[in-house]
Amino acid sequence: MKPRRKEVCNLLRPETRIIISGGGTGGHIFPALAIAEGLRKIDSSIKILFVGAKGRMEMEKIPAAGYEIVGLNISGFNRSLSWSNLSFPFKVVTSLFKALSIVKKFKPNAAVGVGGYASGPLLWAASKSGVPTVIQEQNSYPGITNKLLASKANLICTGYDGMERYFPASKIMVTGNPVRNEMVDINGKKEEALTFFGLEKGKPIVLVVGGSQGALAINKAVLQGLATLRDSGVQLIWQTGTRFLPEALDGIKSAGYSDARAFDFIKRMDYAYAACDLVISRAGASTVSELCVVGKPAIMVPLPTAAEDHQTHNCMSLVKKGAAILVKNSDASNMLVAEAVKTINNQELLHSLGENMLKLAVTDAAQRIASEVYAIALRHQEKTIN
Repeated sequence: MKPRRKEVCNLLRPETRIIISGGGTGGHIFPALAIAEGLRKIDSSIKILFVGAKGRMEMEKIPAAGYEIVGLNISGFNRSLSWSNLSFPFKVVTSLFKALSIVKKFKPNAAVGVGGYASGPLLWAASKSGVPTVIQEQNSYPGITNKLLASKANLICTGYDGMERYFPASKIMVTGNPVRNEMVDINGKKEEALTFFGLEKGKPIVLVVGGSQGALAINKAVLQGLATLRDSGVQLIWQTGTRFLPEALDGIKSAGYSDARAFDFIKRMDYAYAACDLVISRAGASTVSELCVVGKPAIMVPLPTAAEDHQTHNCMSLVKKGAAILVKNSDASNMLVAEAVKTINNQELLHSLGENMLKLAVTDAAQRIASEVYAIALRHQEKTIN
């Protein structure tokens, strides 16, 4: 039997090659991995290269997930007076040249930027080299880098509506923000989760997550309120970040809080989400998207120093729809634990918040973005072949 024409074309077509750039925090890394997984579902032979920033967590997390990564010597600009800013122009220039070298050597058919220090130089280099680029803007208020890159981008995938204020309308596709399936697949895992954390069935559970690196204001507020949480009969799962973990463990021991569990980083977030009744968190775009998919009530403490105060914008998009409660960073020490105890004891409110979260969920964002990226890459590939 002769092979079909499509099969012959696929055999003759060289492998599709895509660069995904960005990182710095789990909020950028995990969506990037979700897009990569989506691309692999479409074409298992696809060649994917990640480009990150040296010394940042992507240099560890991406290889651990089975992907190759190259690092740029790039960092952010410190908005306060700092000697480190003197090296910033040098890092930008060297990163731009290295990014051009990476693009030339790898020969991608498309480049995707998910945010983070490495995203800017790589997308600039790809655009200069004639490679189509895609921006994945997770936040409801974009950073300056993506605003600058937008005019050259082929497509801008956004997590929120109304982004025409910042980007060319003709390039925008509202896809939602990608989440990794293993993080949000919580169906039927409640019992397993309770066993995993060594917690009791029937007692309320609060999950505290300050992002992949912890959140100082949230951590201090929880530490200060451990006795209140203990006396309220609340069980606690607490992701502190590496630096705060010793202090958290000491506080739990001093309070005699046998129902509290503290971790520097929770590897099984699916279990954490499955076990909890209420989440306390920052309002990064990735966290917001995950909470919507799992439908968990949340009290959010936006990071006020986040670029353009985008976490407050993210949080308000939920608050306005009755899906979350906002506590300002400056009020966390006085209000956070009290608000958590009040909320977790109000079953009607918990149900309402959770239901409204679920209404905002986008479950196929990674696959939608991957499909668009792959189509753009194929068009570029065909153009270069012809």
